Amino acid sequence: MKEFMLLFRLPQHAEETIVDAEEMKALGKKWEDWVGGIAAQGHVVSAGPRLEPNGKVLKKGGVVTDGPFVEVREMLGGFLRIQADSLEEATTLAHGCPAIDQGGTVEIRPVFTFS
Repeated sequence: MKEFMLLFRLPQHAEETIVDAEEMKALGKKWEDWVGGIAAQGHVVSAGPRLEPNGKVLKKGGVVTDGPFVEVREMLGGFLRIQADSLEEATTLAHGCPAIDQGGTVEIRPVFTFS
């Protein structure tokens, strides 16, 4: 099996649309069920932590800028490392991701291996 990264990209202000603790709990359950389903099939290698929406960017010349960034419409919310036989299978496993329900996307990328 090959390894793939599922990168969860969300609209920059996605969490602001969640208005109460009950909605946050329901969303957490969706994520738990979705990742649990993939894990039950033996495809999860490791789950990355959820990422905060703010941060820093280091650019050439030592230039550091703050985030979130005005020019960015979406943020990287987290990631999941999985294994699958092909990019097509990894893409199939990405279906049902709660990020999509929040107006986000899932980027599916093969992990580069040195041979």
